[in-house]
Amino acid sequence: MPIYEYRCEKCGKEFEKLVLPNSQEPTCPGCDARQVSRIMSVCAFSVGGNFKSTASSPCSSCAPSPAGCASCGVKH
Repeated sequence: MPIYEYRCEKCGKEFEKLVLPNSQEPTCPGCDARQVSRIMSVCAFSVGGNFKSTASSPCSSCAPSPAGCASCGVKH
C-alpha cells in the first residue's frame, strides 16, 4: 500500500498517510482541515550505512546551499 505525503493548505503542516483502496480523502492531523495537497516525496536508500537521496534538483540553477536555491527555494 502506498504512503503519500501531504501538506495542509490551512496550517502548512506536512504529514504522511497510508492510502488504502477505499480510503477517504485525508484530513490534516494538526487542524483537521480537508484542504490538503499531495506533495512529491523524496526517496532515499542506505548504502553501507550512508543515506543517499534519489531526488534531483527541481531547477537547473540549484546549488547546494543551506539557505536554499534563489530560483526555486529548495533547501539542500
